[in-house]
Amino acid sequence: MPHFILEHSGNLTNESLDLDALFKRLIDEAVGTGIFPLAGIRCRAHKCEYFRVADGTATFGFVHLHVRIGSGRTEEQKASAAKVLFSVLTEHLAAIYESQGLAISFELSELPVHKFNQNNLRDYLAKT
Repeated sequence: MPHFILEHSGNLTNESLDLDALFKRLIDEAVGTGIFPLAGIRCRAHKCEYFRVADGTATFGFVHLHVRIGSGRTEEQKASAAKVLFSVLTEHLAAIYESQGLAISFELSELPVHKFNQNNLRDYLAKT
């Protein structure tokens, strides 16, 4: 963990969002906190073709980033990580924010203790 799940309005293009750059920076900053292992990080984006923002103005858009983390971190660690990650998101979207109506939202939530996963990514990462 964490898993970065980004939803965005369909009027925002992949080019304008530059998701590869955003995800790379989110990963780098998450690992830089010292509380998230690289092998546990996942990023994905969902484009919402059907949406309405505020009064329905066609150029209004939204980006919502949901960060799901495993349990076991302190409130201070979660708050600090959330601030860093939200800052990455807002800085990355600054040009879009300045050029059109844009709602940017963020949430960090902790998964329950009883969740299960399995991966061998650490083994593969060790080989590189």
